[in-house]
Amino acid sequence: MMAESTSQVTRLLHACRSGDSDALNQLLPLVYEQLHSLAANYMRRERGEHTLQATALVHEAYLRLFDETTDWVDRAHFLAIAAITMRRILVEHARSSRRIKRGSGAKRIELDDLLQIQPPMDLDVLSLDFALSRLTEQDARKGRLIELTYFGGMNAAETAIVLGVSTATVNRDLKLAKAWLRNEIGSAQARLES
Repeated sequence: MMAESTSQVTRLLHACRSGDSDALNQLLPLVYEQLHSLAANYMRRERGEHTLQATALVHEAYLRLFDETTDWVDRAHFLAIAAITMRRILVEHARSSRRIKRGSGAKRIELDDLLQIQPPMDLDVLSLDFALSRLTEQDARKGRLIELTYFGGMNAAETAIVLGVSTATVNRDLKLAKAWLRNEIGSAQARLES
């Protein structure tokens, strides 16, 4: 059943790419639950008084995903891009909120806390985004790895498939990326607060 659903999603993504608007309507019910799960994971990492809801995040991401012309490879590729899109929406929302309310009371966090299964509620998305952007500039694969595992909720095997590397490489790169981000997050927060 899961393999059938996965191949159906891939088929519909290819049809969407070809301009089939009916395929887009058929696709949403098949991926909605997974997208909502991704959004809910993101929202658990946000501060408690966040004004954006998981459902609104899913809808905004879905609109953006099909507003662009993306050459979808398969379901895993779609979900990885969806996770990145949701991250960007949250960063934009955080920047907007910060402009409205300077000194928003963001708290310093440690990367180990950030990458736990149940992350803290006071995630400073802007500091993380700044540090992750710098990591991606220096090593695009490691930046994408963090996006896929942390934001996309993918395990090492799924991430290896998307990145086209071995699971051992994913695990090794993840350790290096975490260490790099741990050092960078503090300086990113300092730059954002100034």
